[in-house]
Amino acid sequence: MNNTIRYTKVAIILHWLIGIAILALFALGWYMNELPKGGDKITSIDLFDLGLYSIHLAEAATSRTFYFNLHKSIGFTVFLLVGLRLYWRLMHRPPALPDSMKRWEKVLAHGTHHLLYLMMVLMPATGLLTTLYSKYGLHWFSVPVLPGLDNAGLRDFFVDAHEFSATILILLIGLHIAAVFKHQLIDKDNILKRMSLFQ
Repeated sequence: MNNTIRYTKVAIILHWLIGIAILALFALGWYMNELPKGGDKITSIDLFDLGLYSIHLAEAATSRTFYFNLHKSIGFTVFLLVGLRLYWRLMHRPPALPDSMKRWEKVLAHGTHHLLYLMMVLMPATGLLTTLYSKYGLHWFSVPVLPGLDNAGLRDFFVDAHEFSATILILLIGLHIAAVFKHQLIDKDNILKRMSLFQ
């Protein structure tokens, strides 16, 4: 299948789901790392202390534990979605880049996309390995998935790898968004339509 004008609907939905989830994970990661360690265990969480929505927990936990588990659960979901996105990408050829793009722009676009895919795999993978080598393991929305192996040395290594890959990924996302604005506002080649949900 070769959709020469637009990406397939599945690719478009996965693109936006993964993109929004990754940005949410960045925000959540920043928020949860600012929370103090320890603290009282509670059974109800006021989500982000906004007073808009409270979550009642089946088991008492500290706020930090709750947000870390939420981050892990969303991250694992993103890992699975990225796997599906890669499979779909291999099975469906993307639309060609506009003829108006210069050769160096096409090389940069292809290189950035390949790096985005690589970092979208590495970031959740390093997060998953951090969780594996912690003492807590992975619970995917309270469902046990992986036991914790409690290896502090490997956990710390993968924490650093996770943070490094997150930094590279956010820079690539920034470059990707900047390129979209350039195409829409300067080149006016309407390239965003290829990934639009509303057509």
